[in-house]
Amino acid sequence: MSKTVKDLTAGTAGGIAQVLVGQPFDIVKVRMQTSPKGTYKGMMDCAGGIFKNEGPLAFYKGTLTPLLGIGVCVSIQFGALEYTKRYFARQNLLNGRGGEDGAMLGAGQLFTAGVFAGLANGVVSGPVEHIRIRLQTQSNTNPTYAGPMDAIKKIYSAHGIAGIYKGQAVTLLRESAGYGIYFLTYEKLVQWEMQKKGIRRDQISPLNAVLYGATAGYTLWAIIYPIDMIKSRMQTDGFSPSTGQKYTSTLDCVRKVWRTEGIGAFTRGLGPTLIRSPFANGATFLGFEMANRLLNS
Repeated sequence: MSKTVKDLTAGTAGGIAQVLVGQPFDIVKVRMQTSPKGTYKGMMDCAGGIFKNEGPLAFYKGTLTPLLGIGVCVSIQFGALEYTKRYFARQNLLNGRGGEDGAMLGAGQLFTAGVFAGLANGVVSGPVEHIRIRLQTQSNTNPTYAGPMDAIKKIYSAHGIAGIYKGQAVTLLRESAGYGIYFLTYEKLVQWEMQKKGIRRDQISPLNAVLYGATAGYTLWAIIYPIDMIKSRMQTDGFSPSTGQKYTSTLDCVRKVWRTEGIGAFTRGLGPTLIRSPFANGATFLGFEMANRLLNS
């Protein structure tokens, strides 16, 4: 297998682990982000309402889309990241930097690699998350869409490719800023342990991969949560004034949310996200690192 194929395969393993661990927390986050102010008293009220009114399987509503899509997204994400890291390593070798193999990248190089990974990922994650959010927020009693493929067909039929990619501008902003800091944090922690203990990357313990992934996840959400809230609003908004459209653009959404709901709206649903983050991101990096070791053994 080529190095790129191995990276993509390992990334898929990380993406599947992320979805299976993080999906129940994600639906609570999305419901809190997109519901009118005062709908829920807090995270437990929202989770309890979902469990009582829709049953335990509701926490995995819309999971098929992210299980397939996020697996692809994280695969692309890690593939782009590792490709860019190898490019910078070659440049470092030519310039006598980054250790014997040039692989000890600087902070700027790691951030840039993360931005590139985020932008590559965003091309797929935008429509995947859009469809997932539509399914997560629709009524159980009178659902608009029968499932992911039905949602894609109906949205595309009525609104074309622009409908599928609704909220894409704010998605790309979220992905580029977020994954720049995300991968910078994780890779710097990995470098720190390798240098401190004089070990190879594949000698880092799985537990530390989880802990470093959890830390990276917290830095990611600290940067992107308000952006993510706007993305959720844009992706649950109507497609036109006749279908209940509230926001004409991303900036219009920011202004209206600020004016009508205040600054608190930009952090609504943060609780389940912070609880989800260490588990989902720890699982992502554990899945990637373990799959990578297996493929390269």
